[in-house]
Amino acid sequence: MESLIKSQHAQQLAGHSSRDGKTPRTTEMVPATSTGGLTMSSDESMMLKLIQQTHSPDAREVQVRGLLSLVEDILDRATLDSDDSNASMLPLPTEDKLMQSSMMSVLDSVSYAIDRVACEIAYKSLTGSDAHEITMSVFEHLSSFHWHGKLVLTLAAFALNYGEFWLLVQFHSKNQLAKSLAMLKLVPVQNRVTLESVSHGLNDLIREMKSVTACVVELSELPDRYITLDDPHLSRIISTIPIAVYWTIRSIVACISQINMITAMGHEMMNTQMDSWETSMLANKLKNIHDHLAETLRLCYRHIEKQRSSESLKMLHSLFDTTHIDNMKILTALVHPKNHTTPLQDGSTKRKVHLDVLRRKTVLLLISDLNILEDELSIFEQIYTESRRNLQGIDGKSHMPYEVVWVPIVDPIEDYERYPSLQNKFEALREPMPWYTVDSPKLIERHVVEFMRERWHFMNKPILVVLDPQGNEASLNALHMIWIWGTEAFPFTRAREEELWRRETLTLNLIVDGIDSVIFNWINPENYIFLYGGDDLDWIRRFTMAAKATAKDSNVKLEMAYVGKRNHSHREHIRRISEAVRAENLSHSWAEPALMWFFWTRLESMLYSKIQLGKADDHDEVMQGIKKILSYDKLGGWALLSKGPEIVMITHGAIERTVTVYDRTWKTHVPTKGYTKAMYDHHHDEILRETGKPCSHFDFHITARSGRIPEKMNCFDCHRPMEKYMSFACCHDDKLLDQDENYNF
Repeated sequence: MESLIKSQHAQQLAGHSSRDGKTPRTTEMVPATSTGGLTMSSDESMMLKLIQQTHSPDAREVQVRGLLSLVEDILDRATLDSDDSNASMLPLPTEDKLMQSSMMSVLDSVSYAIDRVACEIAYKSLTGSDAHEITMSVFEHLSSFHWHGKLVLTLAAFALNYGEFWLLVQFHSKNQLAKSLAMLKLVPVQNRVTLESVSHGLNDLIREMKSVTACVVELSELPDRYITLDDPHLSRIISTIPIAVYWTIRSIVACISQINMITAMGHEMMNTQMDSWETSMLANKLKNIHDHLAETLRLCYRHIEKQRSSESLKMLHSLFDTTHIDNMKILTALVHPKNHTTPLQDGSTKRKVHLDVLRRKTVLLLISDLNILEDELSIFEQIYTESRRNLQGIDGKSHMPYEVVWVPIVDPIEDYERYPSLQNKFEALREPMPWYTVDSPKLIERHVVEFMRERWHFMNKPILVVLDPQGNEASLNALHMIWIWGTEAFPFTRAREEELWRRETLTLNLIVDGIDSVIFNWINPENYIFLYGGDDLDWIRRFTMAAKATAKDSNVKLEMAYVGKRNHSHREHIRRISEAVRAENLSHSWAEPALMWFFWTRLESMLYSKIQLGKADDHDEVMQGIKKILSYDKLGGWALLSKGPEIVMITHGAIERTVTVYDRTWKTHVPTKGYTKAMYDHHHDEILRETGKPCSHFDFHITARSGRIPEKMNCFDCHRPMEKYMSFACCHDDKLLDQDENYNF
């Protein structure tokens, strides 16, 4: 940072030099200038030129951090009462010998400068010199030091003066030497009113002096690698540091002048109250400067973090593009341990473990924010637990070919520290998890989150990234494979996904596989099965009663199951409908909301999988069937009819009218055509001709952008290209308080 200021100094001197090469006079009018929030008056602009002309630092680098700590300790303890004040309770400075040795080395090199400045200020303040003149004299004496060095050394000179004053005040009644010295130096130790006036009058100013000095030192320690003149905004606001140094030194001069005035006049000041106007004005001035510098520091740190994050992000991308013998470098880069040697928690034992437990294993990274749905976790846990049970060996141990790790994301991570509710939520979420979890969201650094968003398209909704034993990306999101086939999809590669699809056809087995054993047991060639959904209970009553009546009259065995609705915002309403369906014995219905969530999530996963594999064409029967269900669900009531595993038709709410008019229309055709053929023909030839075909449309959640939203899609009915829109939907369910963005087709 200092090299930046020095470079600025050289440029500004070149621009400020007058034509005849002489120093500009302070009476020259200069317009007011705004520097990144700190506005300088014309006088201050002139002062800046004068100050910069005294600045000629050499190659010496004084380590002022330790010296500043010593000075701050002196000033914190320099108070009226050493016994009952807060200062007396301050911790003692460290006694570390190495630190003391380093401090002595610094003091050896700067003690002369400190003494010289102390004497300069003391002498000139007693001879009536102007405060500005004394301040400029200090700059002349310290011309070879950097800005932060000038400031700390001047503050140290003040600490010598101020510390000695209060040391005599504190010990004059306990120590004869202190008492004699106090008398000799005319310290008014008996005048408590005057001493209280000095203490209270200077405390605020001294506090601001320390704050500004600490900021200037901190700014000087920033790495030049990231803070450069290339950024005009940073360059402009940092250029105000010389003015900050000037006003702090001028405040030091004012403090020393007041102390010297007291000792010079001695007991003549017994009944005199100090004028606090000047110290108050300077304290206010320094407070404004400190606020500006603090904001400058904040901007600098944000800039540095951004630069470092950018570098780390590039390195992480490069790391993933490199071949490795195992996965440890990759995992360490993602879950940065720092001093955390055990960054994972074992879900089964709740013990902290090292990343080494994942060495040369296929790792499934379950990445999500803290708003992951309970339904999602519940179903995922069932699949995980069943997989472990199926892979249990004769030794009683599970021999799973992969491990799952939950990677919790809180962005920005500062929120995690700020809100205890997020910490409690994290603990509550991971408590029941049987797999490995990252021990804290704080272990996932900002650039890693950015990497996940860029490369893996993470957008807060859960994704499941699969890394093979060498750390290569086997799948950027295998969740859809897990929902469709469970762990049978291992090793979760594209090749495995294509292989599994080659075995599938559009049957009821595919639609309900792994969800409900009751429905699965219905699937035999003699049974007719209606799956239906919607959010209109009256429609459901009419449809189910009419459908059961047709089956009874046709002497066929009909089973029916209510599967809810895709839209999560209707969650509570759908739960009440499901309860009514069971209570009124209208049909089978799932008591667990998680099963309804799983049913619709599997269908969406099939759609996404087909799109990702480039199978979203009009000739793929699985794709067409899924598109129908998802589209009709948006319209309200819908139904799927199958005979055994074979799906006969998927249709919208008009099916209710079809079964209602059974007695008057297609009943007579059942003996010749059969139950399903008679129903199908009447529905398509008569009902749809009267009602018309409804518009088709699909919603793709914004988090599905990772190759899952097709550029175009044809209607499954008319096969014409569908129009593309963008919409916003807000879900108000208590367990889903996030805002959803959707693409509508």
